Amino acid sequence: MSPSVRAVRGATTVDQDTPESITERVVTLLRQILERNELVEDDLISILFTATEDIVSTFPATAARSMGLGAVPLICARELAIAGSVPHCIRVMLHVTTQLSRHEIHHVYLEGAQGLRDDLPD
Repeated sequence: MSPSVRAVRGATTVDQDTPESITERVVTLLRQILERNELVEDDLISILFTATEDIVSTFPATAARSMGLGAVPLICARELAIAGSVPHCIRVMLHVTTQLSRHEIHHVYLEGAQGLRDDLPD
């Protein structure tokens, strides 16, 4: 079977808006996504991060660069400010090449973001 382009989703939350907290949680999230989907850097096409309005101390992409993903195209955007949404939340979508089928992809939701997408396979 030849590799396909797939999207892998994930999210996490931070307890406080500090560069250290954001870096720790984003690195943990990305490592789990990579491990659970058996991905390496060469499989990554691009990574899109969004953050809620209460995250202002650093870019989530800076955390990805700190773990050696600087050659992967990274971009950050602001999450919509919807009433009742999860605060201090960082979401991510990785575009990857993989042998996994769409139904075999493991999406990863950590910390306060665990219930965001109960409809997705874990």
